[in-house]
Amino acid sequence: MVNLGPALLCLSPQAFIIYSLLAVVGNTEAAGAWVQQGCPPFSCGHLQGIQYPFRQKGDPSECGVQSYEIICSDARAIIHINTGRYYVTNIFYNNSTFWAVDANAGNSSCPVPRWDQLPYSSSGVSGSDGNIELATVKDAMWVLFVNCSKVINSPTTSYAGWYGYPPVTCHSAKNSFVYAVRLNLELGQLSDTVESVPPSCGYLGIIPAGDSRQSYILSSDDDVVDVRAIARFGFAVRFPFTAGQWKLSKIITTCLADSIRHFKAQFNGASIWGKGSSVIWSEMYFLRCVYGNSGRPELYWPILGLLSAIEIVKYIIVLAILLRFVLAPLAVWIFLAHRYWKTRITIDAVEKFLQMQETVGPMRFAYTDIVAITSHFGHKLGQGGYGSVYRGMLPGDVNLAVKILCRSMCNGEDFISEVSTIGRIHHVNVVRLVGYCSEEPRRALVYEYMPKGSLDKYIFSGKKRFSWDKLSEIGLGIARGIDYLHRGCDMQILHFDIKPHNILLDSNFVPKVADFGLAKLYPRDNSFVPLSAARGTIGYIAPEMISRSFGVVSSKSDVYSFGMLLLEMVGGRRNAAPDQNSSLEYYPSWVYDRLTEGRELGQTSAAAAADMHVLERKLCLVAMWCIQMKSQDRPTMREVVRMLDGSVDDLQIPPRPFFCDEEHSRVGDSHHFYSELTSVSEEDE
Repeated sequence: MVNLGPALLCLSPQAFIIYSLLAVVGNTEAAGAWVQQGCPPFSCGHLQGIQYPFRQKGDPSECGVQSYEIICSDARAIIHINTGRYYVTNIFYNNSTFWAVDANAGNSSCPVPRWDQLPYSSSGVSGSDGNIELATVKDAMWVLFVNCSKVINSPTTSYAGWYGYPPVTCHSAKNSFVYAVRLNLELGQLSDTVESVPPSCGYLGIIPAGDSRQSYILSSDDDVVDVRAIARFGFAVRFPFTAGQWKLSKIITTCLADSIRHFKAQFNGASIWGKGSSVIWSEMYFLRCVYGNSGRPELYWPILGLLSAIEIVKYIIVLAILLRFVLAPLAVWIFLAHRYWKTRITIDAVEKFLQMQETVGPMRFAYTDIVAITSHFGHKLGQGGYGSVYRGMLPGDVNLAVKILCRSMCNGEDFISEVSTIGRIHHVNVVRLVGYCSEEPRRALVYEYMPKGSLDKYIFSGKKRFSWDKLSEIGLGIARGIDYLHRGCDMQILHFDIKPHNILLDSNFVPKVADFGLAKLYPRDNSFVPLSAARGTIGYIAPEMISRSFGVVSSKSDVYSFGMLLLEMVGGRRNAAPDQNSSLEYYPSWVYDRLTEGRELGQTSAAAAADMHVLERKLCLVAMWCIQMKSQDRPTMREVVRMLDGSVDDLQIPPRPFFCDEEHSRVGDSHHFYSELTSVSEEDE
């Protein structure tokens, strides 16, 4: 690592920041200096009208600035900077600079650059009051001298922004080769440049060399460098603006332009730290320039307040840019990535399940197959909460029912639930899932076709009526299907949506439990089921689904729904010839009253049959047991099957359900319970 010496410390951005702050606070010598009463201009040689900030030896202390004291000797103006003597050859008040030439430049044919005494610093001369600075004009030129241990073979080699390596023969020796490098750089870049000397070279010294007008003195094509000519040409030095002649607006304008130029010099080609420092501290350079050159201390706080406001606005702009072009796109990207991740998890879960299902379960169809099977969805069978159902056909005249799931209802959980439950079931009273389709975002379920449709269009119709035998047979078939769901598989399947609409009838009116969108699978030994929300259809939902005070959610919840289904089957049959006097009564309460009346009147089952059909009575008794308010009072579906398969004489009248109101426990005797039954033929649709 090259030892740069203490003179280069001031070239670092850190030293510049510290010295700038000290200069702003400590530079008070110029305060009030523009008041020059009793300080008339003076002349020295060809320099005429020399005034503030310069002074001549012997002037009163209030005249000029001590650092700019000129000694006139042999008609030549001499100024001392540090320990060096320099001739002032010209003064330019329009841009506040003067031209200085080393007084010792003519005493030697090969002067040595004095790196420890030259007046170059971006922050002022060390040991002075900070008012003398090297003029950092845009085309400022510097000459760097390096001492190398070996010859640089290519004088025109470009290295780290240098223009070449012309030799300095008057300083070179046998094993020491001195080269001069012309640098057209701003002062703030000198530190980085000096550190970039070739490995075989060491830093010797650096001198200012005016501007590009002096470029003819030092050319990369020269065989030797005329060090004396460089030293005699001189360099520009800045001094404070003459406040007595310049208005404050002029000072601010000039300082602003100078600060912008200084910022560009610091920013271009600097390291990351240098760029950051130039952005953060650029306003301090402007403050120091205005305050130090106006000589008016009262301007310090207003200028500092103005710069603070500018700094706040700058940070707001930077923050807005970050929010607009960095944080906002980042937030959008994170949101989209999170949404894609969640969607991908759902899709992956569905696809993983379906891949496992393909080996043991139903057939998987492509969406194009679904379109072909349904003849472009030409025959719509119905519309439900989860989608539309269309009739389809496979080769060989195999009829199918295709349910296209709605996008709003087609979530992965419900789809998996239906395929996993119905896909593994093979029972005469459970609808068979033939296949499925899953191509995001379209999903479909393919069932065996039930030509007679759903049960609700028969029990609530005044035209199509079942006989009590057929109605009892349908009820028993439904009970067997539900019992198989509860006990016939490795896992118990709870349907949670038993109702007439979800009971389908084949061509022989064999009932089949369908629509497993709300179904859940649980271990068979579970006595209760954890649920976060009620599931099912109003009117069929068990009380414990609403409040746990009625018991725990279990397979008994399906028993309750089946009980309400039985009552609707019986009620639908009665509603074929409705009685106006009883239409306002709660039907379960009315049925329970008729059942208890038979017992209270001491009627035998044969006598009761004259008024109420024996199968109707059986269905009503079983339904009353199923709709008990507390789940522990209800039978299991296995017990329900035995009840429906047994004799009505073996059935006892259950306790009154909690919701049956006493004041509605009686109806008029004028109601006639018996009605003739007509059977539905096998051919009816």
